[in-house]
Amino acid sequence: MNNEEKNLQKTNINWYPGHMAKAKRLIKENINLIDLVYEVIDARIPYSTSIPNIDEFISEKPRIIIFNKFDLCDSNETNKWIKLYEEKGYKTIALDLEHTFNMSKLISLTEELMKDINDKRNEKGLLKRKTRVLVVGVPNVGKSTLINRLAGKKAVNVGNRPGITKELNWIRINESIELLDTPGILWPKLVEENVALNLAAFTAIKEEILPIYDVCEYILRKLAENYPNILVERYKIDKINDDFTETLEIIGRKRGCLIKGNEVDYDKVINLIMSDIKQGVIKGVTFDRL
Repeated sequence: MNNEEKNLQKTNINWYPGHMAKAKRLIKENINLIDLVYEVIDARIPYSTSIPNIDEFISEKPRIIIFNKFDLCDSNETNKWIKLYEEKGYKTIALDLEHTFNMSKLISLTEELMKDINDKRNEKGLLKRKTRVLVVGVPNVGKSTLINRLAGKKAVNVGNRPGITKELNWIRINESIELLDTPGILWPKLVEENVALNLAAFTAIKEEILPIYDVCEYILRKLAENYPNILVERYKIDKINDDFTETLEIIGRKRGCLIKGNEVDYDKVINLIMSDIKQGVIKGVTFDRL
C-alpha cells in the first residue's frame, strides 16, 4: 500500500449525520422558493470549507460567496482565492462578522443580483419582490452569526462548535429580505487528507473525528512551513522535531504545562494549541494554498 492509499484510508471518514442528509433533501424540495444563495466559508481554509457538490442541490441560483473570519486569515493568500472565484463569475465579499460587519455592502450585492428579476416585474407592473436567500455552509463557519448580524438580534443559536442548527428555518431580516437557515453541510466522506485535517483544525468537524494528536501535529507543521514567526512568538520554538512528542515536550516546559513530578502534561499542551486556533489567538494564517 503506497502513502497516498494510506492517507485515503486514514481520512476516508464517514461523516454524515442524519440532519445533514435531511437538510440537503429539504433544500432541493424548497429551492424553487429561493432567489439567491449566501455560501459562507472560512477565509483561512476557503477550499476546505467550500461545498464541492453545492450546485447539485442549489440548481443554478446566483450565489454570493462570503469569506468569513477575514480578520484571522492571511489576506495575501486568501485574496488569491477571492480572485479565483471572481474570475469564475461569482460575487464575493470578505467579512469579519465578529467585529466590523459591513451590512450595506452585502445588501448592495444582493440587490445587484436581484436587479434582473425586479426589472422584469417592474415591466409587468408588479411590485419589487421580497428576496429569499438560502444560507449554506459547512459547520462552524459563521452562518448563524451572519444571520444574527443581519437581523440585528439573536435570531438563531450561535456556538463555537459544529452542528448547532438542525432544521431549516425562515428568518425575516427586514421588509425586503428573508433568509432560509440550514444546518452545516458536509459531504458523505472526507477523502482528501488536507481537507479533513483543515476541517478538524478549525473545528468544522468534531474533534473526535480525527485523532487530536495528529491534528495538533498538522497545525504546527503547517505553521512551520508557512508561518515560522508564529512558532517563535507563540511557542518559543523554531522547528518541529521529527519525533513530534519531543516538540510537545519543549512547548510544554516553556509554557508551564506540567503535572506532578515536573512531567509535561501532553493533553494540556495539545488543548492549548487547539484552543489557540479555535479562539483566534493565532491570526494571519491561511492553510489552503493555490
